[in-house]
Amino acid sequence: MAVNFQYTPEVKQLTASLYDRVESVIPAIEWPVHAPYVAAINSLKKARNAVILAHNYQTPEIFHCVADLSGDSLALARQAVDTDAEVIVLAGVHFMAETAKLLNPDKIVLIPDMRAGCSLAESITAADIQELRQAYPDTPVVTYVNTSAEVKAESDICCTSGNAVEVVESLGADKVIFLPDEYLAAYVAQQTEVEIISWQGHCEVHERFTADELNEYRKTYDQLSIIAHPECPPDVLAVADFVGSTAQMNNYVKTERPPRVFMVTECSMSDNVAAEIPDVEFIRPCNLCPHMKRITLKNIYESLEILEPRVEIDPGIATKARRAVERMLELGS
Repeated sequence: MAVNFQYTPEVKQLTASLYDRVESVIPAIEWPVHAPYVAAINSLKKARNAVILAHNYQTPEIFHCVADLSGDSLALARQAVDTDAEVIVLAGVHFMAETAKLLNPDKIVLIPDMRAGCSLAESITAADIQELRQAYPDTPVVTYVNTSAEVKAESDICCTSGNAVEVVESLGADKVIFLPDEYLAAYVAQQTEVEIISWQGHCEVHERFTADELNEYRKTYDQLSIIAHPECPPDVLAVADFVGSTAQMNNYVKTERPPRVFMVTECSMSDNVAAEIPDVEFIRPCNLCPHMKRITLKNIYESLEILEPRVEIDPGIATKARRAVERMLELGS
């Protein structure tokens, strides 16, 4: 059935409570553009028995207005296991959609734009891990979830930035291969006695931040709390007041309620937290992830309408990759 994407009185009424959630971060003049898609998506996902999983880096109109489940990579992986929906739409990047498919092989998993990739995922291949295993025999491989299914399949266990130290120490090994983020590996190495063998992969968003930039912000803004993601370079982490995953950063702001915050990560994260905590001032250096921003309300609707593009994984790869993800989830934190 054709949908008229106009901001009608009916659409305004249907979406009024949703706009209340985001009015502090989405100007009123923009809402009439978003609202028709929000209403249409929320209607269509019921008809499709679908859920939308949105990463913290999605824009507020997606994160707060159409997503059923949201969070960081670990939260999305866990929530993907628990959903009873027949269709999962992943508002994030491709490796996240692959993870959802690994954990839900019998469900339809959609990603609205197949080009939504990740610089970290593209920094390493399955062949690279095979060579590392030859160079370091009998050394377990811990792979960040920001990787392809093929890479996960060559790994012993996956991790996220939130549980990386726990995963490394759970193996009981003196030495592990930790892939692919070089900066996260360096951060983990500071938190554990386990020897870390790393790879030179980087996040194109987080590696753009510098310590000099952060120090300039400190000079400009009084009472500024700087909280950083561990994918940032070591000099950035050294000047931060708090380091953690996106979920941990979110919890820090909600718990500590600093008067002024600089979140050293993808800038939509600040918008999404600010929508929930309007009394905290957010300083927003806007480093956007070009891949996350490929996901829009428009292509979410189109994906739900035709149930494409679907994420499919070779069964032989999926079996091995699934085990690496499940081993992570079995740790339970």
